[in-house]
Amino acid sequence: MPSDFLYLELEQWLLKGIQDQRWRLGERLPSIRTLCREQNLSKATVQHALRRLEAQGLVEGRPKAGYFVSLKPEAVKKPQSRSRIAAPRQAAVSDLFLDIMQRSAAFDLLPERQEGDLPPGVVALNRSVGRALRRQRGQDHLYYDEPAGDLGLREQITLHNARRGWQVEPDMLCITSGCQHALFLALMACCERGDVVAVESPGFYGVLQLLEQLQLQVVEVPTSAETGMDMDAFEQVLERWKVKACVVSPAFGTPGGALMPVAARRQLLNLAERHNLAIIEDDIYAETAFVGVPDPLKALDTDNRVILCSSFSKCLTRDLRLGWISGARWHGRILHLKLITQLAGSRFLQKGMADFMAGGSFMAHLRRQRNELVANRDRLIAFLHSWPGEVRVTTPQGGLAVWAELSPHVDTLAMYAHALEEGVVMTPGPLFSVSRQFANCLRISFAHPWTAPRSDALSRLARLLNTQ
Repeated sequence: MPSDFLYLELEQWLLKGIQDQRWRLGERLPSIRTLCREQNLSKATVQHALRRLEAQGLVEGRPKAGYFVSLKPEAVKKPQSRSRIAAPRQAAVSDLFLDIMQRSAAFDLLPERQEGDLPPGVVALNRSVGRALRRQRGQDHLYYDEPAGDLGLREQITLHNARRGWQVEPDMLCITSGCQHALFLALMACCERGDVVAVESPGFYGVLQLLEQLQLQVVEVPTSAETGMDMDAFEQVLERWKVKACVVSPAFGTPGGALMPVAARRQLLNLAERHNLAIIEDDIYAETAFVGVPDPLKALDTDNRVILCSSFSKCLTRDLRLGWISGARWHGRILHLKLITQLAGSRFLQKGMADFMAGGSFMAHLRRQRNELVANRDRLIAFLHSWPGEVRVTTPQGGLAVWAELSPHVDTLAMYAHALEEGVVMTPGPLFSVSRQFANCLRISFAHPWTAPRSDALSRLARLLNTQ
């Protein structure tokens, strides 16, 4: 073959390898250097072949990571089940959630912690926190943190969010003990016992726990796996019942990882203003976006009724119990409630995080993490394609998990105990609804490294599905 067409020969060779599953969906192709050496080709020829495959949507180039077999969205069947609109009811969260947490498996299939190296970002964070502790002087240890939290950290959060299109002053931020604490403060600030709160369905079970504790009524709003809360359905809910607040995750919320379009966000804010309710935005997953971090809903808030809640736990480390809240018109009350529920946080942990952000280590960590997450997602979805029966899976563009809809006769709650006997911890679909819907659904995380034990755990789950 003439040298001008050597790239076509390489393109066909790579294509056949993909079709024969030599490289499976989500897996990395040989590096450009390796292809040059093994195929005796120039760098330009190899790059040309890879770019042609990328233009066809067959591979995806990732900065500083290489080329990966691409996940074609049209090849993945989307979940079809949707929740029903029902009258508000008291929230009641299954004891199953406590069992999952006791096994440290809220975002893992394996009940025991796995060995592995710390990510470079966590290593850098530990150094920043260590420096902050070593800089203690005099009587620092005898004083509490101020109610709003460390000013330096609030300033860094302000700068970070300005890049996302949200301009906020440090005095409109309050540091919390994680996002769950921030959501708790938000609900306490704008609701009273017996009030009705609208939530996504399926939605975050942690919110359902808070609503149960605060004795609030819950009305579930159907949610699309791709675009989030259905605004037409939400409008129907508002016309039927007096809703005091709405908890929503516009960017990649669990379990489905949907991204709410801008038009739907504007419709949500218009409905909130028309019906005079608070919007509580759970923004904890936004920084996991694979391509382009979306602006928060709060950036569109001109009526000062969006309470934004977030933390570093999903994009950095679960062990860092640092979150923040911007309380809109309820901010003064939130500061008071923070004193009641937490009193104060660790100043040196906050100073360490501020130093980590100021030095650029946080942004570097996010860039590395996004490449790893998208590769894990693609491998997981490819694996789920081999499961028995009809499996429909979300294809989130951020977040840490997919939502898998199994055959209609499957009961994931009934499978839970059997899975434990196989050494696997499931997160059944009914946990994500107060009405115990989604019995044939599972949330499956791709947050952890893709290892043989996790692959084996998925295979054991597949065998259990065969029994049903």
